Amino acid sequence: MSSGLSAEAVRARYERVREEVGPEVTVVAATKYFSVEDLAVLAEAGIEVVGENRAQDLEAKHAAHGGSFRWHFIGHLQSRKAKLVNELCELVHSLDSESAARRLEIPALLQVNVAGEETKSGIEPDDLPRFLELYPDVRGLSTMPPFADDPEESRPYFRKLRELAEEHGLTQLSMGTSQDYKVAAEEGATMIRIGSVLYQG
Repeated sequence: MSSGLSAEAVRARYERVREEVGPEVTVVAATKYFSVEDLAVLAEAGIEVVGENRAQDLEAKHAAHGGSFRWHFIGHLQSRKAKLVNELCELVHSLDSESAARRLEIPALLQVNVAGEETKSGIEPDDLPRFLELYPDVRGLSTMPPFADDPEESRPYFRKLRELAEEHGLTQLSMGTSQDYKVAAEEGATMIRIGSVLYQG
């Protein structure tokens, strides 16, 4: 991500997204491609919640900007990285393994592979009861639908995730990225994870 990023431009895009999804939806700014230095621009722009994909990047970025944001972990969680995530984050969006569940100590969302894609992480919907019993602090569910140019193609997967959450008495839904966050919000997302729509307009 270029260090020429404008805090004023990011703030304008952030406010537009917040207006589009409504006050009940938490906007999580994905920082996967951000340098440590550029996070200062996000803080200046008024970003409140950031989501990091990699534990090693999380550690470096939190060391420099820990007090500027609320920190979420949105990438694949390896069990050996759970201790670090416990210390630095308030929520994990991507719990999908028993080994990580045994080491995690903070609230989490179960990542569900709603579409059944072999290349995607996430548990099968039928495994939900077992994981809910295994990890007591599950707050909700998350998913990544198959990539599609038309955001409407994501709607059935978001709807399925909402139905699964309702079936199991869960209230939090992390779904929707820059390409389809509006559809996700319409289908009940309580959190969206966006990057390019904030940083590139």
